[in-house]
Amino acid sequence: MIRVWFVVLMVLYNLMFSSTVAGLDNSTVPPFVNIGVLYSFNTSVGRMVKIAVEAAVADINSDPTILGNTKLNLSLQEDSKYRGFLSIAEALQLMATQTVAIIGPQTSTTAHVISHIANELQVPLLSFTATDPTLSSLQFPFFLRTSFNDIFQMTAIADIVSHYGWREVITVYGDDDHGRNGISALGDKLAERRCKISFKAAMTPDATSEEITDVLVQVALAESRIIVLHTSTAWGPKVLSVAKSLGMLQNGYVWIATTFLTSYIDIDSPLSSDEMDNIQGVLTLRMYIPDSKLKRSFISRWTNLTSGKTANGPLGLSTYGIFAYDTIYVLARALDTFLKQGNQITFSSDPKLNQPRGDSLHLDAVKIFNEGNLLRKSIYEVNMTGVTGPFRYTPDGNLANPAYEIINVIGTGTRRVGYWSNYSGLSVIPPETLYSKPPNRSIDNQKLLTVFWPGETTQRPRGWVFPNNGKLLKIGVPRRTSYREFVSQVQSTDTFKGFCIDVFLSAVNLLPYAVPYKFVPYGDGQNNPSNTELVRLITAGVFDAAVGDITITTERTKMVDFTQPFIESGLVVVASVKKTDSNAWAFLTPFTPMMWTVTAIFFLLVGAVVWILEHRLNDDFRGPPKKQVATILWFSFSTMFFAHSKCHFSVFCDTNGPYISASNFE
Repeated sequence: MIRVWFVVLMVLYNLMFSSTVAGLDNSTVPPFVNIGVLYSFNTSVGRMVKIAVEAAVADINSDPTILGNTKLNLSLQEDSKYRGFLSIAEALQLMATQTVAIIGPQTSTTAHVISHIANELQVPLLSFTATDPTLSSLQFPFFLRTSFNDIFQMTAIADIVSHYGWREVITVYGDDDHGRNGISALGDKLAERRCKISFKAAMTPDATSEEITDVLVQVALAESRIIVLHTSTAWGPKVLSVAKSLGMLQNGYVWIATTFLTSYIDIDSPLSSDEMDNIQGVLTLRMYIPDSKLKRSFISRWTNLTSGKTANGPLGLSTYGIFAYDTIYVLARALDTFLKQGNQITFSSDPKLNQPRGDSLHLDAVKIFNEGNLLRKSIYEVNMTGVTGPFRYTPDGNLANPAYEIINVIGTGTRRVGYWSNYSGLSVIPPETLYSKPPNRSIDNQKLLTVFWPGETTQRPRGWVFPNNGKLLKIGVPRRTSYREFVSQVQSTDTFKGFCIDVFLSAVNLLPYAVPYKFVPYGDGQNNPSNTELVRLITAGVFDAAVGDITITTERTKMVDFTQPFIESGLVVVASVKKTDSNAWAFLTPFTPMMWTVTAIFFLLVGAVVWILEHRLNDDFRGPPKKQVATILWFSFSTMFFAHSKCHFSVFCDTNGPYISASNFE
């Protein structure tokens, strides 16, 4: 009976609590919430984002389980230049409408500028295309990225470079915040794998074909053939087109493009045959979205969403469009939690903007979102499953489990050759199947399928050639006055001969490519030069290498790398040679008079000790003094030539204590 009454009380309590919450919601929940979108809608990415965002808002407003009776009011603001001063003015216009959050901006350059305004007005910025790693710094707390940070993309590229055994790459990028910071992150990740960027080819974001050609000519003259292209969808295809015309998409080259290329392929698909020819053999990355029912449903729905909106050409769906759709849902769920906690949406004037006199910009229309920080925290606490898959943030503000598809452009389409995830590295199976297993980043576990490289070859490119603008290697050769069989200069010429020179020439002839070099003599030819100083001059850049009979020492190995030794003397003992006479008494040579004297003394000493211990009990040590002396001498002398096979020890005990007696020697 007590249990029944307890259940009744719990039901009444829940009813009273729910009614209280309902009354609280009715008094604090607004009928609508303003959110803004700042994108360049005249670009293919902007048009796709607009359709995806409008679809998400319509779905949320028709779903009573999210936000209840509150509706999202969407304001679209054209970012006409999506960089610079005009973007600031357009963002201020959007914030003047009491917007609680802004979706955008489109580029990292604009995001750097707008984030300062967002910090001041406490309005969260949610962007899925501004992937610059530095935007995640503590400087921009109100910038929230709803896609993958470029730091992970650069890690994936560094893993690909290391996987194929390349050590140097060339980067081609737009000289803006997005390009510079992304390439800086790539350099750090390559350095962790003992690789490096050998040449940075920066271009202005508005570079003409002539300017692109000038930069790519310098790239073609460089040594490395591994080129990483990091730019935007509007500018990247033009770079690849110029590279194609310069013959830089032929056998021997490797092009690795960032996610801009897959977005270009997905949005503008199908591409013309000429456009596909410009990207043959290129490796590129695509943000990975695991297969799900929600994803398949949204992709099949995309055709209906874009119906009648393709006046400017076909409009496909890239991963940015899917992340745009989920970004609205993330914001809606955060707002739902924010309002259910009893928070209100209020704005106040910024006292810093009211101080200037004669203000003709009407900055007083821009208000501070008082609860912006609470909404920002609610966004970071969202944990949902959307079209992009599981969506949640890690403590560092990045999305959990970032992963990419590695795409190879072949023929008229593309082929997936593997995956990369921050959890398991490179693999040929979907990353989500590996999350339940312990991470394995061993070399044997890092795998990719066969890649068709530029030039329609599956053979892994070597990755470098000798640069056309390269200088002759300066090989330092010591001018010795001794041991000239190893190395010596031919008199009155600039040539050298000797065993070390022959080994060097034989090694050079085995290389599958030409290595221009010249021998540079070191020393005056009158005295043997210091090999340690010769090695030091290599580190100073005076010489590129040295050839000669240079001993490998610990000090020198700290300065340069040596080849395997091809001459080895080993450890030897050096002794003077003396002519001596040998005879039958040679064995007595080590016995000096002092040694004979010491030996005799020890004979007498041993005999005396034995006599002292034995003469009272052993009859052999008794008798006349002459006999006892003879016994002592005989016993001492016999120890050199006679091994006593038996020795009996007797233990006696008397009033003076125990003592040992040795006797019966045989």
